[in-house]
Amino acid sequence: MRPLLVVMLLAGAAGCATSGAVPRPFPGAGDPPTAPRGTEPAASPSPSYLDREAVVRTALGFRGVPYRDGGSDPSGFDCSGFVQYVFAQHGLGLPREVREQFRLGEEVDPRRIEPGDLVFFATVTRSASHVGMSIGGDEFVHAPSSRGRVRVERLSGGYWGSRLVGVRRMH
Repeated sequence: MRPLLVVMLLAGAAGCATSGAVPRPFPGAGDPPTAPRGTEPAASPSPSYLDREAVVRTALGFRGVPYRDGGSDPSGFDCSGFVQYVFAQHGLGLPREVREQFRLGEEVDPRRIEPGDLVFFATVTRSASHVGMSIGGDEFVHAPSSRGRVRVERLSGGYWGSRLVGVRRMH
């Protein structure tokens, strides 16, 4: 029993998402039907055009959704499940874990951040262990566990500003 507890604690400390779940697109009016359950690819190639403003609007539409460890759908999100789900709504498959998401896309100088860029923070490890999405200016949207709801915060805020470890742009 004790080894199982150690494994569970280490898995939880590795990042904010460890379930490996693949988000199912949240259907909206006029959306094309989705593939039958179990036939979705784990990740898809980048579309030729990503409407970054639409991605941000989708992300902002989930403000107030509760935090749920391992969550990757509108019933509850963790940080990486949130950005994975949002991008999936726009045809871009992302991996499930923060450390895998941090390896994708194009590295961006934090002074050149744009809406839709992923922002990564060191919260429980020295490397990327939390992810959110820039919505423009000094703000980002994310699924934090501290107060339990998807919300908007400032990148320059004392806590987040001192923990920013990178910005990545998905194409």
